[in-house]
Order: sequence, then structure tokens, then C-alpha cells
Amino acid sequence: MRILVVGAGAIGTLLAVRLARSGGEVRVAVRGDSVDRLARDGLRVEGPRPDDARVDVVDSAGPLGASDATLVAVKGYDLEAAARSIGRLPGVPTLLIQNGLDLIPRVEAGLRAVGTDPSGVPIVRGVLTLPVTLLGPGRVRETGVGWVVLPSDGPGPLREPVRLWAGLLAGAGLEVRRVPDFEREVWRKLLVNAAINPVTAMHGVENGRLAQEPWRGQALQLLEEARQVAAAEGFEFPREEAERELFEVVRATAANRSSMLQDVDRGRPTEIGTISGAVLKRGRRHGLDLPGTRRVVDRLSRPVAGAGAPTRAPERP
Repeated sequence: MRILVVGAGAIGTLLAVRLARSGGEVRVAVRGDSVDRLARDGLRVEGPRPDDARVDVVDSAGPLGASDATLVAVKGYDLEAAARSIGRLPGVPTLLIQNGLDLIPRVEAGLRAVGTDPSGVPIVRGVLTLPVTLLGPGRVRETGVGWVVLPSDGPGPLREPVRLWAGLLAGAGLEVRRVPDFEREVWRKLLVNAAINPVTAMHGVENGRLAQEPWRGQALQLLEEARQVAAAEGFEFPREEAERELFEVVRATAANRSSMLQDVDRGRPTEIGTISGAVLKRGRRHGLDLPGTRRVVDRLSRPVAGAGAPTRAPERP
């Protein structure tokens, strides 16, 4: 099975290694400045299940080569650019692993930009709960236990692509959970992301600090605002359930630096737009006032390098 992985951040690197070691013929597409280094040094996963792999590495701006399945593992804000690359491979079952909402329209816009009809690219969304930290180019640490959530069965033309990706991921040693109400699981993950990521990114703290004040209160406010929007969208999550799940994740990933904090650390854009920005946008449609969410969107939408970088509060002992 020829598998193309677009993006070699934390998730792309982890999944590329797991898929390659399970027997897949994996090719990784990255921006030009990373090609030579990853091709030379390979990919490595540290943690409870250490592993490494050498894979073909290509420039995402050039020919990608033929593939039987494509995994898009870039950040949400890079989805349109990634779609322009994969638009040169129409018809390939494509899995999106990103945080947030309104992702497929971004992919469709990228496909149209290169003259590819989006209906000709089977797109499957997945939700990943694996905590992974990027240590450097091609090096990641798996910091806890998680799984991949996929739809129990796709509608019509997505039925086989969903089954294909479920089989590939399970064969790579990942726990795959297939659920009938997949959109509810998207919102479930979003509630956690909307509470954890902005607070850790603004204050420069690991996930476990959110069990303490003042970060706990900030996270709970963001969780409650996102929960209200989810309810307005037709996805009810009882407050007690949402808070319990939030702090289960906080405890399970206590030593992890959230993906948004990792982006801030490296002076890169964050996924605030597809997470909290999407919550704010949906909330406005329903006439909801979301002061906490609005504040973190304003703060983290600024450039994250130089003078615009979020100022970190000192960590408490």
C-alpha cells in the first residue's frame, strides 16, 4: 500500500513512522527546506513505544508520486495549501487529522484552486486524541495514551475510504474507535481543545497546570462558552460530563505541551482560528456572548513572533 503523508509535524511524523513500520510504502511531503534533513536523518518516535523509520521524502510543491491513500497532517491553517498539492492526485482516499471545525471547506477551496473537482476526492475526517510533542525535525515524543476516532461508516462513496483508513491505522498499532455520531465526537474533542490549548499557549504552561488556579478558572470559562455553542448547534454535553472529560485529559497529558503552545514556542501561527475562532463564529450566529473566547482569539491571532508574541505569565510552583 502506497501511503502519502502530507506534513511532518508531531502528528504527521508519528503516523508516518507507525504506518511505515507496519509495512506501508510511506512517502512524506514537506516544504522544501525540510526535505534533505528528513531524508538524511529519517523519522523517530520516542516514549513508551519508541520506533524509527526511513521513508521517501518529497517537496510538497513538486511531484508527489502515485499513492493509494493520503493522510493530511498539516495544521488547519495550512489545509488549503495542502489541498492544492493533493489536488494533483484526484480520486485518492484522503484522511484529515486536524483540530477544529470547518476544515473540509478549506480543503475543497484548495482543490478548486488547482482545477480539481472536490467530489472526485473522497475526504474522511478523523479525530486523534494521542498526545504527541514535536522535539525537532522528524523527532517526536509520544507522551500518553490515545486513539483515533472515525465514522462508523461513511455515507455512500465514503464507506470504503473509511474502512480503508480504519484498517491502515489499526494495522499500524493504533486504537481505532468508530462511532455512529461522528460530528458529536468532533465537538467533544473541540470542547477540550478550546479549553486547554489557548490557556496553555497564552501562559506557557504544561497541560497539568490547568488543574490549578488561575489557569483552571480560565479553562473552565472557555469550556463553558464552547459547551453553550455546541448546545446551540444541536450537540448537548452536560456540564458535569464536559468538566470531567476536560480534567481527565488534563491529568492524562499533564506533562504535555499543547500543540498550540508548541506553535507559540516555535514562533509559528496557531490553530486558534479553527478552534476558538470557529467557536466564536458559530456563537455569533446564535447571538451568544463569549467574552473569554473572544479574548483568547484576539490575543492569539496576533503574530506569535517578536513583539506580537503572547506574553507568558510566570509559572507557579
